[in-house]
Amino acid sequence: MKDEDEENIIPNEDESQNEINDSGESNDEGFDDIVTSGEHHFYDNPEDSHDTITKVTGMYKDWFLDYASYVILERAVPAIEDGFKPVQRRIMHSLKELDDGRYNKVANVVGHTMQYHPHGDQSIGDAMVQIGQKELLIDCQGNWGNILTGDGAAASRYIEARLSKFALEVIYSPKITDWGMSYDGRRAEPNNLPVKFPLLLAQGAEGIAVGLSTKVLPHNFNELIDASIKILKGKPFTLYPDFMTQGIADISNYNNGLRGGRVRVRAKIAQLDKNTLVITQIPFSTNTTTLIDSILKANDKGKIKIKKIEDNTAADVEILIHLFPGVSPDKTIDALFAFTACETSVAPLGCVIEDNKPLFIGVSDMLKISTNRTVGLLKSELEIQLSELEEQWHFLSLERIFIENKIYRDIEEKTTREDVLQAVDDGLKPHIKHLRRAITEEDILRLLDIRIMRISKFDSNKAQDKIEALEGNIEQVKHDLEHLIDFAIAYFTKLKEKYGKGRERQTELRVFDDIEATKVVLRNTKLYVNREEGFVGTSLKKDEYVTDCSDIDDVIVFLRDGSMMVTKVDAKTFVGKDIIHVAIFDKSDKRTTYNMIYRDGKSGPSYIKRFNVSAVTRDKLYDLTNATKGSQILYFTCNPNGEAEVITVILRQIGSIKKLKFDIDFAKMAIKGRSSKGNLASKYPIKKIEIKEKGISTLLPRKVWYDDTVQRLNVDERGELLGEFRPSDKILIIQQSGKLKVITPELSTHFDSDMVVLEKWVPKKPISAIYYDGEKERYYIKRFLVETENKEEVFISEHPNSQLEIVSTDYRPVVELVFPKIKGVQKDSVTVDIEDFIAVKGFKALGNQLTTDKIKQVNMLEPLPYEVPVEIVPERRITNDDGTEVQLDDDGQVNLF
Repeated sequence: MKDEDEENIIPNEDESQNEINDSGESNDEGFDDIVTSGEHHFYDNPEDSHDTITKVTGMYKDWFLDYASYVILERAVPAIEDGFKPVQRRIMHSLKELDDGRYNKVANVVGHTMQYHPHGDQSIGDAMVQIGQKELLIDCQGNWGNILTGDGAAASRYIEARLSKFALEVIYSPKITDWGMSYDGRRAEPNNLPVKFPLLLAQGAEGIAVGLSTKVLPHNFNELIDASIKILKGKPFTLYPDFMTQGIADISNYNNGLRGGRVRVRAKIAQLDKNTLVITQIPFSTNTTTLIDSILKANDKGKIKIKKIEDNTAADVEILIHLFPGVSPDKTIDALFAFTACETSVAPLGCVIEDNKPLFIGVSDMLKISTNRTVGLLKSELEIQLSELEEQWHFLSLERIFIENKIYRDIEEKTTREDVLQAVDDGLKPHIKHLRRAITEEDILRLLDIRIMRISKFDSNKAQDKIEALEGNIEQVKHDLEHLIDFAIAYFTKLKEKYGKGRERQTELRVFDDIEATKVVLRNTKLYVNREEGFVGTSLKKDEYVTDCSDIDDVIVFLRDGSMMVTKVDAKTFVGKDIIHVAIFDKSDKRTTYNMIYRDGKSGPSYIKRFNVSAVTRDKLYDLTNATKGSQILYFTCNPNGEAEVITVILRQIGSIKKLKFDIDFAKMAIKGRSSKGNLASKYPIKKIEIKEKGISTLLPRKVWYDDTVQRLNVDERGELLGEFRPSDKILIIQQSGKLKVITPELSTHFDSDMVVLEKWVPKKPISAIYYDGEKERYYIKRFLVETENKEEVFISEHPNSQLEIVSTDYRPVVELVFPKIKGVQKDSVTVDIEDFIAVKGFKALGNQLTTDKIKQVNMLEPLPYEVPVEIVPERRITNDDGTEVQLDDDGQVNLF
């Protein structure tokens, strides 16, 4: 048997001893440490402790289970039925009991809530603030804090609350509520509220219990209703989270909200000008304070380089990040995503309480359960409504019979209660064949309670109208019960029409590109090398400077003996003596090519090879020669763009060698792996190697695609092909705002959402534009060539009301002008050949007036045919790896990135 004291032990509710989190959950870590520490051993006799050991386990086992169950069921995890944790449910019940249409002090609501369970007042207040900040169930007044800035709410005695109209409509229905008793047995409280809406998915939930946790992400109000309707119609649906902080989310690995899923959320960052970035939306689970702190920490660590930060957040987020001159805005945006809280990763975990047990479940199943429960609740309400209507009809029918047939006069001579009841019963019998149930004593007593004044004013026609109206209502309720699914669909549709306005999706869904930290990190440390002694590092400031680097970079090192190593940047690292080449290593770089000639052994032949280095193991020494002792590199170059130079080899005069000097063109060598032996360069000793001709690239022009999903350029064949690019090639970007720029394409370039043209730039190809001039209030047309590269310019007038109607990069574009109907007269559409209408003019030219009439619409038509002139370039051909010939131009440099 348990000790009597043990029976009364419950988890400590004294809030002065245990800290309670926002959801009323206990954070009593000390107790967790005790109960999870395993079996406790006590020695009966310290002097003979090794002989007798008594195990005391039962008490601790029971305590732990009781505590764990209490935290899971009563504090941390929401119920699947209504989506509330117990403290939240008690708050909502208290708000309903106090509801009189006016605001109540939150302190009063907190005190009222404590009647049902002794949660701490601070815990109840914090939980109520969290509900209020979600702007769905509580109508708030006063300073309730700011989820954007992280500012807390004012004290509960200063702020006020009342139930929202939405909460009153979907949460409460006392007649179908499952009631239980409060902790002290003095009051009734709901075990579950009859919520007729997927509230858990709309608000989200988070809690940490003993041995498990839950994290249900919030979803969009209207999308939940649409999905519920699809469930009722038997159609497929998908659910994705939506956050009040807005931001941009990648939900490709959402996994239906189950364990193992992950949602990446980013801030919305735009370039305000060439030296300023602006953050207008922040990721879920962050606020402007934590976001700015993370940016400042990254700046202090040298990951990014910023001048200053301004926080202008009020109703909307506005964080200005000022950059130093010369710092790339695009690269800084990527660095903010890589090193700060501008990108966060959220791991959902769908855990709820069902039948007093934890249940791990996905959001789709949560919504199905909620939708089916809503249908059940609607059915229960209809059944109760039908019963009440039938009772009203029954009594009104009895009342009419009682008064019209003057049955009340039959009781005038009766002296006993039984005689009175019998007289009324006998008087009703001839007239009750049409009634739907038998008459009870309670019915007769109600009839006898009717006052004389009401009998005297009784209007038979009005009574019949009421009965007929009730009959209509009864038929409607019966119809709704027979068509319950249609009734539920109409219910959800009504909710959306009534409360869905202003609750559109706030978080933009997009697939993110992966940002490599090594490519965007600020390289603010200098790398040095001591070639003879074989050290590389950032602390060798007296030795040879190599390049700028960061602490997350890797370094690739080549030694004279033909070995190679990749190692992490550090203060000082020994890699091997006689270093011939050291550089920052990029494992994803497949274009950097190494040209090498090495001697096999001390006196063996020499071999020539071209190779790339990609996948390697850090700090492992690789042999690039034939692994013969005494081998040595005689010639070595690193070529970022696969350049292939022509060299002159001079041999030593040994014996009867006839040809002591000859040329080798690396372009004729195939690029192979680093472990390849290479081709024989000479079987005789080499005296000297000289460069005869500068190397040109042997790699093909790079094809570049634009992926609209992630709004980035790529070379992985994703999205739309922009073309093949050489080093001198650029891209043309035109925005709806009338801004234009020509830039060198880089994979890190960010693109604005109002971009209307993105293509490979042809310098001699004119641009045609039709725009509305806000100052002159006329439509103009212009044709021009881009005159300035790498600079953003506006090609329409800068008046606030000016707007671009249409822009084309065709050689001979044709447009159709559609005019509005004026006073019942419709003017015929006009076709305009832009090349014939206007000549090519300067970039800043206003253009020609297109028409004085108002224009309804401008449509692009098929352009007229045009034969592009063939540009003749100097020809040079090389042999590719597969034996095909490739034509190169005279500049040779084709790598863009």
